[in-house]
Amino acid sequence: MYCDREESRLELLLPTAMEEAQPKPASPEPSPVHTPAPSPAPSPAPSPLLDRMALPSPNHVEHLSVNQIQVVVRRCSSPNVTEETTYFLPRNPVVDAGTNTDPPVVCCPLLHRFCPCPPRGLLASLITKVLLAAVLFGVVWSITEDECLPGGNLFGITILFICSLIGGKVVALIRLPKLPPFPPLLGMLLMGFLLRNIPVITDGVYIDFRWSASLRNVALAVILARAGLGLDPTALKKLKSVCARVAAGPCIIEACTVALVSHFLMGLPWVWGFILGFVLGAVSPAVVVPSMLQLQKDGYGVEQGIPTLLMAAGSFDDILAITGFTTCLGMAFATGSTWYNLMRGVMEVAGGMVAGIVLGFLIQYFPSVDQKHLVMKRSFLVLGLSVFAVFGSAVAGFPGSGGLCTLVLAFLAGLGWGGGKARVEEVVGWAWDVFQPLLFGLIGAEIRLSELEGHTVGLGIASLLIALLIRILFTFVCVLCAGFTMKEKVFIALAWMPKATVQAAIGSTALDTARMKNDPQLQKYGMDVLTVAVLAILLTAPIGALIIGLAGPRLLQRPKNSSCGTAAGAEDENETPVTYESTL
Repeated sequence: MYCDREESRLELLLPTAMEEAQPKPASPEPSPVHTPAPSPAPSPAPSPLLDRMALPSPNHVEHLSVNQIQVVVRRCSSPNVTEETTYFLPRNPVVDAGTNTDPPVVCCPLLHRFCPCPPRGLLASLITKVLLAAVLFGVVWSITEDECLPGGNLFGITILFICSLIGGKVVALIRLPKLPPFPPLLGMLLMGFLLRNIPVITDGVYIDFRWSASLRNVALAVILARAGLGLDPTALKKLKSVCARVAAGPCIIEACTVALVSHFLMGLPWVWGFILGFVLGAVSPAVVVPSMLQLQKDGYGVEQGIPTLLMAAGSFDDILAITGFTTCLGMAFATGSTWYNLMRGVMEVAGGMVAGIVLGFLIQYFPSVDQKHLVMKRSFLVLGLSVFAVFGSAVAGFPGSGGLCTLVLAFLAGLGWGGGKARVEEVVGWAWDVFQPLLFGLIGAEIRLSELEGHTVGLGIASLLIALLIRILFTFVCVLCAGFTMKEKVFIALAWMPKATVQAAIGSTALDTARMKNDPQLQKYGMDVLTVAVLAILLTAPIGALIIGLAGPRLLQRPKNSSCGTAAGAEDENETPVTYESTL
């Protein structure tokens, strides 16, 4: 026994009372679409329920055209058989103004396509950035007033940062076939130089020397933190003695050569000659590392480990130069006998190392690994302690200990963090991306054509060229017993000459310290050091990049087998290949 029963499933809401009250035009007959059923019985006639059914609103239609309504009628003719009939009814043409979903009428489709309203995509992004910049300017102007207007420090720093950034991007776009790209720092340096020496712009872009010195010291702290975090003890163990010879020998020889030549040619005192020597003695990873990575990618010199050797030795070369510079800087501004100044320099080195060891072990364990936002806390501590070490050592009267303290604490902290060091390096790298344009732009802005003396520039270039010649020859001597061919030795000697990053970071430190002492003679010495440092960047950075790019394919060999990349001088040929990249 069973009873006939009929079901109707409506996919839409019933119309509102207002729609029912409105006159409805005659609708055409529905066209049924029968769903195959398991029963052989014929489909029943449509239910009379459809005759009494009001046409629903189309607001909840799914999988249908906006002009149709789906109605499914189920009929149970037996306990185990259910028949379905689907009807598609036309939508009521009467539209409620409150639920109108029709697309708006566009008077000019072409204009609407390229300039939609409200804006989307690139146009909306540009409007948003302009709005954010305007709001930021309004807030800062309301607080600082004249500092944000032309002639103020904040206005000058902002214009210098933007122009340096643009200059770096433009120089980076210069690409020559089969050559590494030019370092962006050249564009940043030139933009700062132009802003300082164009008469009309110079008056509007003004930066007080105290602001400039503070920003350069912050950039120095950031780059020293990156250098400390970038040291890899595992890679350094595999590079053996040839790395130490290439890193230490040319730097010390060039520093002594510059001190000797500048003392007799430029009239600098011996301690200031060594300050200039250690400023020029550092090789630039910003030029060497990208060039070596390009050669390594193409396979040149990889089997002999030459790219790995130069990239690893570059960081040690810079650390040695910075340590020697800070020691001589402390001696230059100390008062007393020569032996007292020498002992003071040794004490500054020892004090910086002790302070770095203590702070490095401290931030190894604090914050602990179970705390939230661990990476941001570690990054803040590394950067904060680095800036504090650089500024605090100057306030305490020991300016030579701050840089070494920063290097040691960053190295020990990264050594204790293990795998977590990479994310901290990434955050510190973001900080360097901000301060790099400021550093090179401010260094370029320190050079005034009206204040340069012709004989100073000429004697500075002569001292630089003599020192470079001695450095190239001594580098060739350092790799004589390292198992390289004659062409490879020549390439290593030529590739070990570019200068840029360290010269910009420490080149103006002596001048800033002399300005705080308010001594005109010391300021002249400091300006001579800065002038020669800028000349070294302008001459050796682009020429060094071109020499490496042109000489590499001609003097280096491609690997004969796939297992290559170990450093020259390694005793075990089965050791894991090392690929070391400096973070300076």
